Order: sequence, then C-alpha cells, then structure tokens
Amino acid sequence: MKDITKLVRANIAALKPYSTARDEYKGELGVLLDANENPNDNGLNRYPSTALKERLRARVAALKGVAHQRLFLGNGSDEAIDLCYRVFCEPGRDNAVIIAPSYGMYSVCADINNVERRMVQLEPETFALPVDRLLAAVDSGTKLMFVCSPNNPTANAFPASDIERLAAGFDGILVVDEAYIDFSGRPGALPLLDKYQNIIVLQTLSKAYGMAGLRVGLAMASPYIISLFRQVKYPYNIGTDTIAVALEQLEKGGVASQVAEIIAERDRLSELLPCYRCVQKVWPSDANFLLVRCTDPRGLYDALLAAGVIVRDRSGVKGCEGCLRITVGTPAENKKLLKAIEAYES
Repeated sequence: MKDITKLVRANIAALKPYSTARDEYKGELGVLLDANENPNDNGLNRYPSTALKERLRARVAALKGVAHQRLFLGNGSDEAIDLCYRVFCEPGRDNAVIIAPSYGMYSVCADINNVERRMVQLEPETFALPVDRLLAAVDSGTKLMFVCSPNNPTANAFPASDIERLAAGFDGILVVDEAYIDFSGRPGALPLLDKYQNIIVLQTLSKAYGMAGLRVGLAMASPYIISLFRQVKYPYNIGTDTIAVALEQLEKGGVASQVAEIIAERDRLSELLPCYRCVQKVWPSDANFLLVRCTDPRGLYDALLAAGVIVRDRSGVKGCEGCLRITVGTPAENKKLLKAIEAYES
C-alpha cells in the first residue's frame, strides 16, 4: 500500500482550515445572527446550507456507488483539478505528467500553480495510452499524472489494465478524468479505488446529466484525499440554487434514455460522415463527440459556421492535425449538420 501522506505539501498537511458559520451551526432553525447575512428573506439571502449540500453529496454518492466519505463536490471538475495541484505540488519544484492531446485545463492549472508540466503524446493515429513512456517521464519530483478517459478530444477510453498499470507503477497521484464515462462501454476506474490509494477519479454532472450550466464536478478518492480537498477548498464553493436545482434534476431521472439516444446518434454519424468527400477519417468514440479528419478543416468549419452549426476546430492541436471535433446533438441538430456538409460539398 502506497503512503500517500508523504505526497502532500507540508503546509497543507499542517493547515487549520477556515470554519464557516454554517460549519459551526449546521441547523436551519432559530434566529440566524451568526454569518453577517442580509436578514430579509428572498430565498437566497442565506449562505448555502451544509445539510442541503450533504443531501446532494449523499445522493450523488449513492448514484456512483461510493461511500460519501470518498466524494468531493466541486465548482466544476476544474476546481478539483486545481486542488490536485494545490494539495500535492510545491510551486517551482514539483512536476506533473500529462497526456497529449487532452483537456487543456490540466496544463493551464499547472501554469497557474507554477508547476512544471511534462507532456507525453498519445500513440499517433491510434491514440493508445503510452504506459511505458508515461512512467519513463516520472522522476522524484513528479507528484501528479493526468489521464482523461474517454479522452478529450480523441474520444477513446483506455483499457482498465492500462490505468491499473499506471496506478501500480507510479508513486504519485494518478488523476483519471472520466467526464465522458457515461457514454462509454468500457468500465471506469472507480473499482480501483479500494485497491489503490493514489487514484483520484473525476466525473461531472455537466455531460450525461445535462447540468453544464450548474457547474458541479465530482472527485472520488480515498477519504484522506477527500478530507484534504474539503479543507483546502474555498468556503461555500457551491451555491444554494445550484444545490437545489441539481437535486431536483437528479430526482427527475431520464438520463439513461438521453444517453442511449446520444450513443445511437453518435454511431449513426460515425457511419454517415465518412461518406462525404471532405471527410478523411472518423475515429471510434466512447464519448458524446467525434474526432473527424477533414481535407480542409478550416474551410468546412467556416461553412458550418455560416450555416449556423458550430463545431470545434482542433486542427492546430499536435496529434489532431486536420481535425474537427463534433459534439453529438439531437437528431434534428445532427440532420442540420449533415445538410450543411452536403451544401458545402455541392
């Protein structure tokens, strides 16, 4: 068993966290004169209730099949990514190993926290995970390794055996970002949490659960890591209205049918897009988007934009030369996409 306590920054390990008024009094009854709030009730005049947030935490924990002590709720997954750096990396001294191409915030947060980033390219064309090269990039100052699976923008999920090899072979913290896991047929990394103390799994309510506007990210890890995140996070990191709406949306359900439709549309687009002359390749996808190589990516992008269809130009990203990233929309939106490509070709 790895001793992850040695990876924590000394000042963080010794930190006495800020205690909010709602931490010290968790009830909701009585005359609240403890938090310097505006006393006039408008539904939002009070700081977020700890009890309400714990309700959301318990609901999400049950949904994901983890103990609530293993779950952190953040202001989007980006808060959890930043916390990884702030908890484990000494600025100007430590480093993080990051797969490329991948989600840009791993690198941005490294730069913000003055942490060296070591980019390791995925295998060309297949985008397979280069486990040996990732481990070879590690030295005594490597505290974090970021792997996005399914990966953005390549859309592929990595085999569980590859993730486990990294967890076993790396003495730092392996962060597995599973923002798109609900669209994948592959198993995620959550089952590895009991076996490896050095894994943090990130997920979100933004994608499959349709709550991108609320910004609720999830980090699942050992209770010790979660306790550190909860100590270092800023007070009241999720607002009252966000918590209430998230609970309401989770009670509504309907996610499974929406995910099934998105997957069906993804598979349909995967079959139809290669029929166009302007499309050279469509990679297999475990996510809710497709990486598409085009003969003239900027020309097609501009034509789609003129038709009112907005996609993401990834052609300037190393490893994704010539590619657009196309999110799977509703059947009607996907029909408009295909019509716009037909018009471009004609």
